[in-house]
Amino acid sequence: MGNQLVSALYSLPAVIVGLTLHEFAHAYVSYKCGDSTAKDDGRITLNPLHHIDIMGFVFLMFAGFGWAKPVQFNPEKLKNPRRDRILIALAGPLTNLALGIIFSLVFTVLNSFFPSKEAGYTLFIAYNVLLSFVFINFGLFFFNIIPLPPLDGSHVLFQSLNISEKLQEKIFSWGTALLFVILIVERRFDIDILYIGKAVQFIAGIFLPDIS
Repeated sequence: MGNQLVSALYSLPAVIVGLTLHEFAHAYVSYKCGDSTAKDDGRITLNPLHHIDIMGFVFLMFAGFGWAKPVQFNPEKLKNPRRDRILIALAGPLTNLALGIIFSLVFTVLNSFFPSKEAGYTLFIAYNVLLSFVFINFGLFFFNIIPLPPLDGSHVLFQSLNISEKLQEKIFSWGTALLFVILIVERRFDIDILYIGKAVQFIAGIFLPDIS
């Protein structure tokens, strides 16, 4: 329990920033595409309180998966509904990917001047927080691009295939339940069905070859 609590504390800033910027990106892109719904809802903000869902936050901290408050938008107000829905869906995950890369570079630069193997207590904490930013944001990227409802990847897939709204609703009805079953099975039996862990290790190996 002690190690889990320490790990959660290291992860706390990364979870807050990762979820906040993910949802901010959705809201901002929807606004730039012509729909003011997210702006009117107060979602074009970097205030985490406007984006974080408490239950989803707790799940992400302690269960390894979670969610934030979904950004609402009106497809009828978008300039190019089919294209713009794809852009809105991709905005969140790509923001997490960018954050993962940026913090990887920050870690690498600091590590070159102050090697983590020789770090004192303060630097040790800083490096663990930085690594949490890297792995959590890479994890949010790969998790959200999975083409299963209600994840962003499903919206990209539906729009790319031009699936009707009625069929989308039917798929969502069982897709969300299927996703939760998969995540629970992964957690219970410590297996990586969705290969998120392997994907994160792979990309971390590119940007952090010395520690991954």
